[in-house]
Amino acid sequence: MTTSKIASIFSLVSAIAAIAASTSVFAQSTAGQADKEYSSSSEAAASYSANDFAVDGNLSKPAWKAAKWFEFDHDPTGKTENPSIKTRVASIWTDRYVYFAFSGRYESLNVYEGEDVSEERWELWNRDVVEVFANPQPERISHYYEFEVAPNNQWIDLEIEKTKTPFNDASWNSGFEHATKIDEKNHLWMTEMRIPPSALGVDKIKSGAVWRVNFFRAAGHGGDEKRTFLAWSSIPQGGTFHVPSRFGILRFVK
Repeated sequence: MTTSKIASIFSLVSAIAAIAASTSVFAQSTAGQADKEYSSSSEAAASYSANDFAVDGNLSKPAWKAAKWFEFDHDPTGKTENPSIKTRVASIWTDRYVYFAFSGRYESLNVYEGEDVSEERWELWNRDVVEVFANPQPERISHYYEFEVAPNNQWIDLEIEKTKTPFNDASWNSGFEHATKIDEKNHLWMTEMRIPPSALGVDKIKSGAVWRVNFFRAAGHGGDEKRTFLAWSSIPQGGTFHVPSRFGILRFVK
């Protein structure tokens, strides 16, 4: 092989590597990206409940039956539909907590095996998860919170400040509760989360309050190029979930 051919091959390999390196995985991001204003029109409602309830992954509770559910199956860019893992999500609030529930179809499940699910799991996003990104102070567009739960009930919560390095603080602990349930017959896995607003700097949720949120799902085996990612409020530029300007509205109604 001639020197010129070797050089050409090396240049091609380097170019491919550069493209791969420039594409961030959807669950991660880089610090210092300053979002200026919101650009998503997606909106959902969190229904009020006078009663709190324990989370156990069972979504047949009366509160969830009365909640306003919405579903998504498109990839983060909004261009590709993935009906095989269509996901439904709903939110409920009480005087003490905000709740989130997910119900998602699955073909197979990919989790970290043999680990203590009571311990927070760094890089949980590299397996199957559902995720809530919540900003109870929309005027602080770069500051929000991330909650992830896997089918085996592993979890992680993070405080995010996009202008800092590192931007994600895993030492923050909300004390949120979570539970999952798998319906193997119907190929569904369900998740409940119960989050104390006080951990997010909110003394008490009031009717009419507006948060900025986004909801995500990661599914499949292998590297990110083989996995499937869903986003409720689309992120046309793709590349990462961490685009707070694309968070939709969660309106608390009573």
